[in-house]
Amino acid sequence: MQGRQPRRATSRRSFLRGSIGAAAATGLSALVAACSDSSTGKVTDQRLPKPSPGNPVLWPISGDNRPIAGSLQPERDRTLKIFNWPDYIDPQALKSFRDSTGVTVDVTTFSDNRVALEAIAAGTVDYDIYLPSYDQLPRLVGNGHLRPLNHSYIPNISQVWPDFSNPFYDLQWRYTVPYTVYNTGIAWRSDIITEDISARDNPFDVFWDGRYRDKISVINDYRAVMGMVLLRNGLDLNTDRNDDLDLVRTQLADMVRATRPKATITNYRDLPGGHFPIVQAWSGDVVNARNYLAKDADPNILHYWSPTDARHQADNDLMVILRAGKSPVAAHMFLNHMLDFGVVLGNFAAIGYQPPQNRITSAGLVGQGFLPASLASAVVEPAYFATGQRILELDPDTDRRWRSIWDEFRTST
Repeated sequence: MQGRQPRRATSRRSFLRGSIGAAAATGLSALVAACSDSSTGKVTDQRLPKPSPGNPVLWPISGDNRPIAGSLQPERDRTLKIFNWPDYIDPQALKSFRDSTGVTVDVTTFSDNRVALEAIAAGTVDYDIYLPSYDQLPRLVGNGHLRPLNHSYIPNISQVWPDFSNPFYDLQWRYTVPYTVYNTGIAWRSDIITEDISARDNPFDVFWDGRYRDKISVINDYRAVMGMVLLRNGLDLNTDRNDDLDLVRTQLADMVRATRPKATITNYRDLPGGHFPIVQAWSGDVVNARNYLAKDADPNILHYWSPTDARHQADNDLMVILRAGKSPVAAHMFLNHMLDFGVVLGNFAAIGYQPPQNRITSAGLVGQGFLPASLASAVVEPAYFATGQRILELDPDTDRRWRSIWDEFRTST
């Protein structure tokens, strides 16, 4: 792992959080706007179950969309087509799959998942594999766009955290395998910021500390920033309560007055470059940040804190097989390939976002030189998914209220 230079998944997660909410709120997505009558055969957004840890969902498998048969050979006469975010997969993983199976792989990228979902819904594309977040599953499964998995092709699921064999969003993992996991926290440069931010009673308070005026950036993402305010106050990360949202509005305004934060999607460069020595960050971006330090800089100047109590947030991305794809056997084999321990290590190094593998530990990553000891806390642990809060899809009215508050904040920064 040591020495690999990851490529940046440019603003991927900001698009991920922003576009899905916009689609639900404005009706621009063909999936969200789907009718429920017999002429369309599609399911309305109102009728779709919304999975959550308290409301796990076992998706049905329809009679006309059964899993493929077992023990088939991959389709070597076709190209396996992957629909993905830019720079969100290691090219070496594609090469090693081609070398081991004889199947050529082609990746088409998108920078807005609303557009990606509309293309899938329109039936005009025949991609085999798609990399969504779990809040897209109701539309993808409900409208018949995913192929159910034949688990016999994916034995490497045994290398993954057990929870992902029965996740709340897809009980019995009928349609999904996990891709990456991440959390959200605070990163800083200890050669510029001498305070140990993690030692505070509530480290989130640093974003309101006037001593750090003009030295702070936050993620340019409404769910991340507003969620941080909610976590600071021990509130629900997916709240629809007016009192909670009023508190968020007030505290964001207080933050602007106190520290004048900059909302960016470049904290992976801004932090190591010293432009903003305190940043709100996703764990994957902090892992990337070590590669943007000056060559003679000690990587241990980078520090990261994320809560491990009830304020903790943990999320993950997925891999699914699209029903319209022409290479379903090769697609199953590719999912298995991307769960192989050797492959995921290279992928982790390339994109910075951690795979949920049993053999990956903070001690191992530090001991092998992949991470400096100061960033051991950027490693996501399985227990976080049992106790942490998850970002869930908001209903359209709640999403509009969230976005109104976010627009006020962005106008003032």
